Amino acid sequence: MLANLILGARAAGADIVGVFRYDYTKEHDGLKMLIKDFFKPAPEVTVINELKLRQIRMSSANSEMFQKLLISLNPDLMIVGTWGEKICSKTYNIPKIATVNVHPSLLPKYRGPNPYMQTILHGETYSGVTIHLMNDDFDSGAILKQEKIRIFDTDTSKELKERTARAARDLVTELITDLNKKILMPINQDERYASYFPNITGDEKMLDFSIQTSLEISRTIRALHPFLPCYITYEDKFFIVDPYSFKILGKTTKKPNSIIEKDSEALSLTIVCADGVSVRFSNLKLYKSKKTKQYIKKKVKLS
Repeated sequence: MLANLILGARAAGADIVGVFRYDYTKEHDGLKMLIKDFFKPAPEVTVINELKLRQIRMSSANSEMFQKLLISLNPDLMIVGTWGEKICSKTYNIPKIATVNVHPSLLPKYRGPNPYMQTILHGETYSGVTIHLMNDDFDSGAILKQEKIRIFDTDTSKELKERTARAARDLVTELITDLNKKILMPINQDERYASYFPNITGDEKMLDFSIQTSLEISRTIRALHPFLPCYITYEDKFFIVDPYSFKILGKTTKKPNSIIEKDSEALSLTIVCADGVSVRFSNLKLYKSKKTKQYIKKKVKLS
């Protein structure tokens, strides 16, 4: 997201006076960060270096040091995206025009830290990206720009995130261009349609075929990738699911949680879900082991 926000601002002809990466608020070892950026740079680091932008390295966006720096830089606009701490009014009120947040959902729906996962988990067919004014509440400020983004049946959070970040780039360009050419009228969010979802607990990564339908299984696998792996449990073993190598088949008379087919060559298991629909999982990997093929062949019994 950060790389796209930078590129969107540059496309609008903006002069970027500094870039503050959230990584620096989590990592107190500055030398360690510098080494990581040199040997294994993230996409945003590559963009920052290529454009020779100033990097801001501080412990918090709410620190007095950062606020003093902002005052000295005297920015017109501060753009925030995927930031992990709540930014206080003493900070966000410093820029001359505004501080805006880029949120990856169609606000007021899906406020919170990870809309990519939540929209897929809840079976939405559309998500979006919203640029809104920052205020004292999470993701609730008046809307300046918004764009709808289609969620496809095969999307994982990875694909949705990539499309959303690309849309955010264009929206930032449009916002800055419009600020230079006309007056924008912020639109208050309609609280009747507001929803908030916290981060998932992590319990979702253990698939349970006795209570989850085939659709719920599919949504969980796709929503959690690439943030968390999903697991199939059998006896005392854990199989890691490939989010791109499973297929919903059809109804069966077998009971839920039954393994009805195996294929050691395809590293495949076919399992019945709570709705009586079977799902085939291929390219499975045995957790912390290279013996997946042998285990499927020798240990897994047909139900």
